[in-house]
Amino acid sequence: MQLSIHGKQMDLGDSLKTHISDKLEDINQKYFNRAIEAIVTLSPEGHAFTKSHVSIRVGKDILVQGTAQDTDPYASFDQAADKVAKQLRRYKKRLRDHHERLEKDVALPAQNYVISPDTNMHEHEDQEPDHKEPVVVAEMATNIQTMSVSEAVMRLDLSEENALMFRNAQHEGLNMVYRRHDGNIGWIDPEGNQVSVSPKAANA
Repeated sequence: MQLSIHGKQMDLGDSLKTHISDKLEDINQKYFNRAIEAIVTLSPEGHAFTKSHVSIRVGKDILVQGTAQDTDPYASFDQAADKVAKQLRRYKKRLRDHHERLEKDVALPAQNYVISPDTNMHEHEDQEPDHKEPVVVAEMATNIQTMSVSEAVMRLDLSEENALMFRNAQHEGLNMVYRRHDGNIGWIDPEGNQVSVSPKAANA
């Protein structure tokens, strides 16, 4: 497993880096043992806290992430790493099956754009924000995988992202799952897909 450890505006020190490396190797061996890479970032949060973000890629486009903060950098990292370990433990069997199937599937190539929310950049002061083109600040290649709705929900949970687009294995149409403000997961299945699938059948 390739490991990258970063400290933003703070010196991590060799002892903390060793602690991070040892713990992630233990997690990898215990729960999956095929992680490709792990990225850990620690940064100051407020006046007294340290924020830790742990991201582990455990297979083809499968990302598991955890974030936490604490006054102690060690505790901050441990809490974020424990979140990742909990997710890996929860989905251990399904992740293995999911990984093996994805290795055989052909993904749909796509572009992932990051758009700035800044609405103050206008050519003219009287120009309305809705009339201007969005500002693209980053562009990355990505893949849209084929999976069931339940697998998409699992991937959304693992990644801690707010939304995930995927190709529904039932009819190969593009779908999306997303986090709702009420804590539930929303599922968008556009009209016109080849087969009408009930939520119960999609989760099978």
